[in-house]
Amino acid sequence: MEASAGLVAGSHNRNELVVIHGHEEPKPLRSLNGQVCEICGDEIGLTVDGEVFVACNECGFPVCRPCYEYERREGSQLCPQCKTRYKRLKGCARVEGDDDEEDTDDIEHEFNIDDEQNKNKLIAEAMLHGKMSYGRGPEDDDNAQFPPVITGVRSRPVSGEFPISSHAHGEQALSSSVHKRVHPYPVSEPGSARWDEKKEGGWKERMDDWKMQQGNLGPDADDYNDPDMAMIEEARQPLSRKVPIASSKINPYRMVIVTRLLVLAFFLRYRILNPVHDALGLWLVSVICEIWFAFSWILDQFPKWFPIDRETYLDRLSFRYEREGEPNMLSPVDIFVSTVDPLKEPPLVTANTVLSILAMDYPVDKISCYISDDGASILTFEALSETAEFARRWVPFCKKFSIEPRAPEMYFSLKIDYLKDKVQPTFVKERRAMKREYEEFKVRINAIVAKAVKVPPEGWIMQDGTPWPGNNTKDHPGMIQVFLGHSGGLDAEGNELPRLVYVSREKRPGFHHHKKAGAMNALIRVSAVLTNAPFMLNLDCDHYINNSKAVREAMCFLMDPQTGRKVCYVQFPQRFDGIDRHDRYANRNTVFFDINMKGLDGIQGPVYVGTGCVFRRQALYGYDPPKGPKRPKMVSCDCCPCFGRRRKLQKYAKHGENGEGLEEDKEMLMSQMNFEKKFGQSAIFVTSTLMEQGGVPPSSSPAALLKEAIHVISCGYEDKTDWGLELGWIYGSITEDILTGFKMHCRGWRSIYCMPKRPAFKGSAPINLSDRLNQVLRWALGSVEIFFSRHSPVWYGYKGGNLKWLERFAYVNTTVYPFTSLPLLAYCTLPAICLLTGKFIMPTISTFASLFFISLFISIFATGILELRWSGVSIEEWWRNEQFWVIGGVSAHLFAVVQGLLKVLAGIDTNFTVTSKAVDDEDFGELYTFKWTTLLIPPTTLLIINLVGVVAGISDAINNGYQSWGPLFGKLFFAFWVIVHLYPFLKGLMGRQNRTPTIVVIWSVLLASIFSLLWVRIDPFILKTKGPDVKQCGINC
Repeated sequence: MEASAGLVAGSHNRNELVVIHGHEEPKPLRSLNGQVCEICGDEIGLTVDGEVFVACNECGFPVCRPCYEYERREGSQLCPQCKTRYKRLKGCARVEGDDDEEDTDDIEHEFNIDDEQNKNKLIAEAMLHGKMSYGRGPEDDDNAQFPPVITGVRSRPVSGEFPISSHAHGEQALSSSVHKRVHPYPVSEPGSARWDEKKEGGWKERMDDWKMQQGNLGPDADDYNDPDMAMIEEARQPLSRKVPIASSKINPYRMVIVTRLLVLAFFLRYRILNPVHDALGLWLVSVICEIWFAFSWILDQFPKWFPIDRETYLDRLSFRYEREGEPNMLSPVDIFVSTVDPLKEPPLVTANTVLSILAMDYPVDKISCYISDDGASILTFEALSETAEFARRWVPFCKKFSIEPRAPEMYFSLKIDYLKDKVQPTFVKERRAMKREYEEFKVRINAIVAKAVKVPPEGWIMQDGTPWPGNNTKDHPGMIQVFLGHSGGLDAEGNELPRLVYVSREKRPGFHHHKKAGAMNALIRVSAVLTNAPFMLNLDCDHYINNSKAVREAMCFLMDPQTGRKVCYVQFPQRFDGIDRHDRYANRNTVFFDINMKGLDGIQGPVYVGTGCVFRRQALYGYDPPKGPKRPKMVSCDCCPCFGRRRKLQKYAKHGENGEGLEEDKEMLMSQMNFEKKFGQSAIFVTSTLMEQGGVPPSSSPAALLKEAIHVISCGYEDKTDWGLELGWIYGSITEDILTGFKMHCRGWRSIYCMPKRPAFKGSAPINLSDRLNQVLRWALGSVEIFFSRHSPVWYGYKGGNLKWLERFAYVNTTVYPFTSLPLLAYCTLPAICLLTGKFIMPTISTFASLFFISLFISIFATGILELRWSGVSIEEWWRNEQFWVIGGVSAHLFAVVQGLLKVLAGIDTNFTVTSKAVDDEDFGELYTFKWTTLLIPPTTLLIINLVGVVAGISDAINNGYQSWGPLFGKLFFAFWVIVHLYPFLKGLMGRQNRTPTIVVIWSVLLASIFSLLWVRIDPFILKTKGPDVKQCGINC
């Protein structure tokens, strides 16, 4: 990828491809059919064997033979790109410094290792090529048996790419360009230890280790005092471990859950068998609601039965994959950032997220950042261009002084001692200079935003006079711009920067684009063509990297040789900035992230929550997790029951003698023929899916890669494929994250929940009431859509038996929780009805029956207290969560159920709006912003009728005398339970009116109403008429 190639825009269906250069003269697109020497400009030519000449085996930098020979004879003998010394190639004269070589070329035979796994891959690729090239024109006969992406003349390797080995059993060897990679290392034999696949040692070390385990070889005496030996032993240790919750905390918690379940059963039995005859309707509604609440509690509670914590060892990760003097073996990571509307998702927020990614603590050649602009906005494009320029100074500053966090807006706004732990004398001076540069950067971004407010009538024009391709946001070609890459991607100190790629997928009328899920799938494909890292990090545009070692934390699980291969993703908790201290609307959602997710981690793993998640690419491609080796059946005798088994084994052994059986070849052929239907018609992309360890397939040129990238983001690419059905982000719901994680778990994958001490990512949350309710509405509507879809966890995923039952309980709970709004609304209305009618939902209870109620309340409180004890969640956070459960339940969840039913039954679709990510200049200024929405009607109505019911109940008790106060207390407790839970809603409804505390207003209204009614009852200023004189009338009163 060339960082200076300009903006590439085009449409595969329309056979269009345009290169737009912003600040330089237009350059023709490099020829896709040949290679040109980067030094002299001539064609590279061929070797004596008729293959394309490749001078550098490390990076494949295009140099022709005359320039190569001149550089070896007269120059520095170093490759201009990677600075590696040129080796002597076949047919070239020796020069001083060449090692003694045999007649056979070591480079040509460097990787002649008979690896059956790679052999299968080559066979599959050859078969795949035969299918995909049928009817597409003639090809070169020499390369006809391999796909064009395999026989390309130049390889564009990425660190961590595995080679395709040649074979010694008569197969035709691939061209030498296949063997070019960044860091060569030996290929493991089939059946060797898993840590050997990570290239940790030679054959002798493995044998010595095996003998030591068998007790045949003891360590040398000097090994005990050897620090290198201690480091090796440390590197062999697990990269992470489970930390179980202390038994003193978890066992009482489980006992209380069981006790509460039994008490709940006795309570419901009593409620059903003791109806209230004078209020039968109220009693029946209350019992139905209580049964549903019990069912919902079971779904929510039992997935928390096995909560665990986890611990990572970053030092062991470095010992194992970052040894001094050896190539860095950490896996590459592609990072996806999605944005749509720059007016609701400010470019400055996105820029801070991008800067934190580019500056994170990870090898720069293994990071690629892709920005998905689904709104095709020139504002986002120009802001990203400014961000790339500022990154050249910001990234070296972060790494030089190891600052945290590495998002400049958050770093410079921290109210802490920034000199703590800083020892470099130049830090203060450089920090001041960097802060000044960042403020100038903000001014430039603000100027771009101000200019973009009013769209010109003729549309936006780029700096070179070319119309912006995305002027029509609903009808525009695909666009790709490489801002930072191998060429031009250097910081102010001359060091390489991570790749930064702008992507806007093609959009045309008449196509379903599937919102965020479709944009993420486009990023999967374009990243597979350009970099193809085996792991991917997904972030929202407002979620910056708060912990620069976050990706390393995830690699401790994904690269673990023991358990990592079965992990589909590592989910991090969401943490937020800009929330008021009391977290009025439970924006932090601590109960879910610190309790529910820990419980799921002990079963099959946490659900995917849409951001802050590191994926394994193969899992998103719909592949099943690797199966462990099965225990072989014992065949040891010649008795009759064993005859059939022995013959079957001999049959397979015969096939094994010839390498691969004919039947297996046929099965492989049939499976590979389905790749085009599954992944789409892109040979380069299909080949990349076969590379489990990542790496870019060989290609003719970077221009060809960009052309293919435009192809895979075309709007019709997914037609008649499995994208969105079995691959990538799953379509069918606006909460695509739940569906995507659910499909992976149904295939047998497991996920990991990682909670480092320093939060990995931080984002912004809507802190005013209206935006918060709209956000909850979107989540709840997505859950309702999943419940009515074919992927509903109630009936989907039973065939394979890979989804554990408690994990299914959790997924069922995520789809049915919006339906709790119906019984919750009815239950919150009952107190007011009881106070206004004088009836109650329970009969007069005896002393024995009262034990059920007392036990139930005690078990509820005990469960909550013990849950807080093992999780570390504060009681204030727990209470805020309970309050917003009621607020959201009677408002957003209720509307979600109605809209979901309308969509399923009547086909009326609803559109969701992007939550605003902007923050008010004043501290928590958004908290008091009042925006009227229909979501406010149900809770407002509940508050009014319950307040009126309280006033009516108390006035009625005053009128009727002392005997009516006893039944009133139960009704008042019920009504106050509703009012207390809706108190944050009332506080948000009243806003900041004269800064009068809301609680004062509530009590003022209540007391004024009560005393008014009492005043009317007493009537002190009216002379009361006297009744008849009892003594005179003789009436015995």
